[in-house]
Formats: sequence, C-alpha cells, structure tokens
Amino acid sequence: MRTLCASTLIGEFFVIGFAGLVAMKDDTLAMGTVWTVCGVLMALSVLLCGMLTRPGGVPLGWALQVALIASGFVVPLMFFLGAVFAGLWWASIHFGRRIDEAKARWAAQEAAGAGSAGA
Repeated sequence: MRTLCASTLIGEFFVIGFAGLVAMKDDTLAMGTVWTVCGVLMALSVLLCGMLTRPGGVPLGWALQVALIASGFVVPLMFFLGAVFAGLWWASIHFGRRIDEAKARWAAQEAAGAGSAGA
C-alpha cells in the first residue's frame, strides 16, 4: 500500500505546484498567500509519504484530497484533478491493501513450505 499511496502523493506534489502557478495569474490573490498555501500542501504531500504506515497517515491523506478538491474554488480545473486524485488515493489504499495481504499469504506459504522441507 505504501508504494502506491506514495506515488499518488508525489503526483499530487507536482499538481499542487502547477496549480500554484495557475493561481498566481489571478490578480485578486496575493502571491505570498498562494505560495504559502501551495507550499504547505506540497510539504504535507511529501511528509505523508513517510507517514503512511503510522496511525493517522491515511486520514491525513484523505484530508489532502479534500483540500485538493476544495482548491477548485480558486483554480476551477482542480475540481476535476482533485476528484481524479481522490479516486487514485482510494484505489491506492484499496488495491495496496489487497497486494499487502497477498504478499503476506505468499510469505506464509513460503515459510510453511520451507518448514516442511527441512523436516
């Protein structure tokens, strides 16, 4: 699960940066505000890569997905991109857990096979 989720978060890092470049073109927004918000979200996406296996890592990832969708109020395309990344986040968690379970079953079968071969 960690690899899939981390890949999604790194993709979001770049999308947030590009959204910041688009938002910077809006004359009603202060450049400092745009880059403060984008910087915090970009830092959170990278930090979450290391927090995925810790308690609260996945819920924080969901909070980031909500923030990405909400950023559509500033950059309308982010409604779409945020929804796409929320779907990727769900898929990363869902299929990542299934892969982890399959790996655990395989490791258990290997261990059982090695134990019976040595007897």
